[in-house]
Amino acid sequence: MIAELVSSALGLALYLNTLSADFCYDDSRAIKTNQDLLPETPWTHIFYNDFWGTLLTHSGSHKSYRPLCTLSFRLNHAIGGLNPWSYHLVNVLLHAAVTGLFTSFSKILLGDGYWTFMAGLMFASHPIHTEAVAGIVGRADVGASLFFLLSLLCYIKHCSTRGYSARTWGWFLGTGLCAGCSMLWKEQGVTVLAVSAVYDVFVFHRLKMKQILPAIYKRKNLSLFLSISLLTFWGTSLLGARLYWMGNKPPSFSNSDNPAADSDSLLARTLTFFYLPTKNLWLLLCPDTLSFDWSMDAVPLLKTVCDWRNLHTVAFYIGLLFLAYYGLKSPSVERECSEKFVTNGKQNANGHSCHSDVEYRNSEIKPSFASKVENGIKNNASQRIQLPSTENIVVLSLSLLIIPFVPATNLFFYVGFVIAERVLYIPSMGFCLLITVGARALYVKVQKRFLKSLIFYATATLIVFYGLKTAIRNGDWQNEEMLYRSGIKVNPAKAWGNLGNVLKSQSKISEAESAYRNALYYRSNMADMLYNLGLLLQENSRFAEALHYYKLAIGSRPTLASAYLNTGIILMNQGKTEEARRTFLKCSEISDENLKDPHAHKSSVTSCLYNLGKLYHEQGHYEDALSVYKEAIQKMPRQFAPQSLYNMMGEAYMRLSKLPEAEHWYMESLRSKTDHIPAHLTYGKLLALTGRKSEAEKFFLKAIELDPTKGNCYMHYGQFLLEEARLIEAAEMAKKAAELDSTEFDVVFNAAHMLRQASLNEAAEKYYDLAAKLRPNLNLTKKEEKEYKK
Repeated sequence: MIAELVSSALGLALYLNTLSADFCYDDSRAIKTNQDLLPETPWTHIFYNDFWGTLLTHSGSHKSYRPLCTLSFRLNHAIGGLNPWSYHLVNVLLHAAVTGLFTSFSKILLGDGYWTFMAGLMFASHPIHTEAVAGIVGRADVGASLFFLLSLLCYIKHCSTRGYSARTWGWFLGTGLCAGCSMLWKEQGVTVLAVSAVYDVFVFHRLKMKQILPAIYKRKNLSLFLSISLLTFWGTSLLGARLYWMGNKPPSFSNSDNPAADSDSLLARTLTFFYLPTKNLWLLLCPDTLSFDWSMDAVPLLKTVCDWRNLHTVAFYIGLLFLAYYGLKSPSVERECSEKFVTNGKQNANGHSCHSDVEYRNSEIKPSFASKVENGIKNNASQRIQLPSTENIVVLSLSLLIIPFVPATNLFFYVGFVIAERVLYIPSMGFCLLITVGARALYVKVQKRFLKSLIFYATATLIVFYGLKTAIRNGDWQNEEMLYRSGIKVNPAKAWGNLGNVLKSQSKISEAESAYRNALYYRSNMADMLYNLGLLLQENSRFAEALHYYKLAIGSRPTLASAYLNTGIILMNQGKTEEARRTFLKCSEISDENLKDPHAHKSSVTSCLYNLGKLYHEQGHYEDALSVYKEAIQKMPRQFAPQSLYNMMGEAYMRLSKLPEAEHWYMESLRSKTDHIPAHLTYGKLLALTGRKSEAEKFFLKAIELDPTKGNCYMHYGQFLLEEARLIEAAEMAKKAAELDSTEFDVVFNAAHMLRQASLNEAAEKYYDLAAKLRPNLNLTKKEEKEYKK
């Protein structure tokens, strides 16, 4: 237990500096804006939606079905809301638990010696885990790993208890349940069943490749055959159920997510996909350069056979084949029985059991292991625990490294990323075992004490460097600005674009604009960045430039509803009502099919319809406005805030003198948001119109209480007082309104009119002059003044 506790403690300690980190990158969509985490959303929705809150059968869904992870986020949300500390704490504790389980698994293979410590400490400290642990959405990988190891350990128990029917099948049931849970944390968790089969065949029964087929036909090996058959059946059932649940359709991804998959060149796709595992292995071996995102051009396509990176690919697969051959070849009896090794300065027989091919052909296959002396523990009668040979561990390590990674290779089906560091969390177990068993083999091979010490301390030094890199890399995950700045070297387009969003939220407008332009320099057709730059320019009243970038964004992605929305708003404010109307209508007709975020799209479409209704309302087409508002309500997604839409419905009915309907929608607006000021003002006007004066005054005063700095609230109350012939009070409200909103023509002009009504002509003239300065080209007659007020 000491090795497990020490390794877990290191895993815990290294990530303590992430507890103060904020939500970063994908955390926003998976947690902050995910409706499935909210208490008002039925918890059963988690089992019908993907990881990001999109209906699993929707054409735009990522098909990432991870309900147990989402459920853990919901529990976090129920306990601590959106405080990131509690989310990070769960991630760190899960990593510590996984580290302890991995160390326990390593002990089964390596024994109680210091090599188990090495494997556990290496896994605890490996920097490739930072994205999975420091990034909250990486909990899917960590949680899947937890149940992955539990399933594997249950299967090891199943193997060792075969023959005891009740116990052995209890352990097998645990294997199946944990494998299912692992898959419900993240898809690759189901691969534990294949790794379990490798353990049974190549480690527990120690079969070589040429012995597998004869073993299948042996009647005495029915227990092995039955276990493998059940693993296959259960794995097929889980995959079939998952495929059915996601609508029997694969996900679709944009070309920027995975450029190689979108390439027209078969050669480029082939060379790139075969190269990517090489790049992933390099990240495991030397995690010097890490990034939050490896999409777009972070890994340039290999377009020709002359690309020097193909040498890396060739070297990788040659090495992989060599390791596989080493683990699966049939060693000679003489070599196996005469093999010696040295641990802790003592030479010992390695304890490998010696079985000839004749024995395998003529007798029941029995598990065969090396003794514990290989790990520096004396071979005495009291210690009967047996260990696998080096070849066995190499085979199992390769299966742990390769099989969980296969779904991410693009070799069988396309995925939505080029490289994802958190996907390497489970494969890193196989990597850590390979490095440890390789160091141990070298330690055994050399004879000089100096060389033995060099190998041991080199391995320990590697762990120290890994730990230091992890602690430093955790700092990059403290907040989004640091994270995106750290990724500029690897993926400048994505990093600069996301950094622009952060700088904009910090009101660093010029820096944000530079960041967006830098992103577009590296990748000029990024619709999101074109839109974000347009939005920044619009918010700073640079409308012509904003329209230019919105049009470019629409040209790059014709389904970008938010770009249509803001284009229409600018055109409407410029008085180009017909162009604005056409823009809003076009937006409202865009389908959400195959869109990555259908919720955001529906929100933009609803806003387009809302603004189109306002346009009709301002033109006096109240019936058309109502028709559009009703369509907006039908298309409105759950997360859309409807109070303004409901209030405008009430306004339209008010103009049509349908007062009961108007009152209904004003009340709906206030129900959806009790502090919605426009609804207080409009409902107050309706109450006054229907003779409920005291109630009306309460709503006007409540609006002022909600926002005492809003001149419009005083203006509406002043108009109410004026109609009640409370002229002095009305004049006071008018002055207050004009002082607070001295740059708003409507407020200033109406204040002047109210003061004139109260016979305060000198004050009225002052505000008429101010109104004239605000709109110098607007000349109103007395009659026009009355019409304006009306």
